[in-house]
Amino acid sequence: MFIATSVFAQTTFPGIDVQHYSFSIKLNDDNDTIKGQAAVTIKFLKNVSQVQLNLVKKNNTGKGMLVSSVTESGKNLSFAQDSDIVSIFSSAKINTTHTYTINYQGVPVDGLIISTNKFGKRTFFGDNWPNRAHNWLPCADYLSDKASLDFMVTAPDHYQVVSNGLKIEEKQLANHTKLTHWKETVPLPTKVMVIGVADFAIEQSGTVNGIPVYSYVFPENKEVGFKSYAYAPEILAYYIGKIGPYEFKKLANVQSKTIYGGMENSSAIFYDEKLIGLRYDEELMAHEIAHQWFGDAVTEKSWQNLWLSEGFATYMTNCYLEHKYGIDTLKKREMADRRKVIKFERERLTPVIDSAVKDNYVQLLNANSYEKGGWVLHMLRRKLGDTLFWKGIRAYYAKEEGVNANTTDLRLVMEQVSGQNLEPFFKQWLYTSGHPELSVNWKYDADKKAISIQITQKQDKLFEFPLTYVIGKETYTIYIRNKDTTITIAAHVKPKTIKMDPDVDLLAGFEVNEQN
Repeated sequence: MFIATSVFAQTTFPGIDVQHYSFSIKLNDDNDTIKGQAAVTIKFLKNVSQVQLNLVKKNNTGKGMLVSSVTESGKNLSFAQDSDIVSIFSSAKINTTHTYTINYQGVPVDGLIISTNKFGKRTFFGDNWPNRAHNWLPCADYLSDKASLDFMVTAPDHYQVVSNGLKIEEKQLANHTKLTHWKETVPLPTKVMVIGVADFAIEQSGTVNGIPVYSYVFPENKEVGFKSYAYAPEILAYYIGKIGPYEFKKLANVQSKTIYGGMENSSAIFYDEKLIGLRYDEELMAHEIAHQWFGDAVTEKSWQNLWLSEGFATYMTNCYLEHKYGIDTLKKREMADRRKVIKFERERLTPVIDSAVKDNYVQLLNANSYEKGGWVLHMLRRKLGDTLFWKGIRAYYAKEEGVNANTTDLRLVMEQVSGQNLEPFFKQWLYTSGHPELSVNWKYDADKKAISIQITQKQDKLFEFPLTYVIGKETYTIYIRNKDTTITIAAHVKPKTIKMDPDVDLLAGFEVNEQN
């Protein structure tokens, strides 16, 4: 996902594991009230005296959801709503499975964006990241609970409906309405469970390994939209070859009203309606499609591990563009990403794994999670070499596909593949704030025919890293551990310049000066 709104503090419900959601949603053109019925199937991991799910209650502005009934197997259950939780007063024993049906209606505060698009046409778009789903869906609205789902959407029949998974039914109903049923069998976190309901022009832009790839755009943007989204099959094929099988049964790229530049909803990616036809369409699509592996199929265990989603999508985009346009493109992108990281760390010094953020997870959408996370992968690739790095990435995806992972899970897989102890590397770059700020002072001694180079780490916390530099046509590498490092190199003539990190492989700031 490439700016956002306020969100609720994360609430987890220990002892439950949602297996499946069936959401029946009724939409209309007369007002913004939605009518919903959610059948939530839960496996209990311990004995409980009551069941809790997230759902935002109707507030004094008139927005929010009001539950009218909760049943199990047709039997009415007692329940209560507070500001954002529905408590169901029914006990359950460990290792049992229960399905609760919740009937509700209301005007969403957030999460389902009901508005008009840039052409003045009415639209409905789910926009759940990070934990905004419970503004319109009764659910366990947190990362670590993944479930399969069905969306059954009843809406005026002039709309087309897109969602996660495959469309298994579309049926005309009375009063110019239509039922559209989408089914997703792959367990998803709530952040990427969505519907998109609008007047769409639809095109199949290709098929990759049997996976259909679709474009959904507003009819007024049909020509430019289909052209903009035509990159998708090529991007999808690259990631399948590089990372592993695509877990979902289709890929749809959808012009939408998301508040983000792009939102990686599983198999139904939503893009900001205004961004269509811009020069970075390919870059944006490469980022969001990478999320189908990292963020969707493999989901981070906690928001503090967001870099496993955003950092991966950032770097996989760079790798795709390197593959297509060459190594110089990668270098330019890494240089730009490095500038963003350094600028951000001057404003806010915090590690990538930011345990200080307890809620309002939007603040984690920063250069640490994106560009620095990507840079960690870039340096890991250079440390291990291409063969071991990609072998490790494929092994990590294969191991964690369909579940949740944290940074330690990634490290252990990469250690197993490489045979190296990577704990110091991960600790330094992910759990420690800042980056090396290097002052490089060099001087040529004509009498001794030698170059003296003094390298100083100016930041408080010392880092350890290999540093590559070029003098003339010769390339050298030295391992930096200390605050001050002095190098002497024989040279018959004075070099014009000394270039640090010529291949853009180190996340560091450089100040290079010649001494008289």
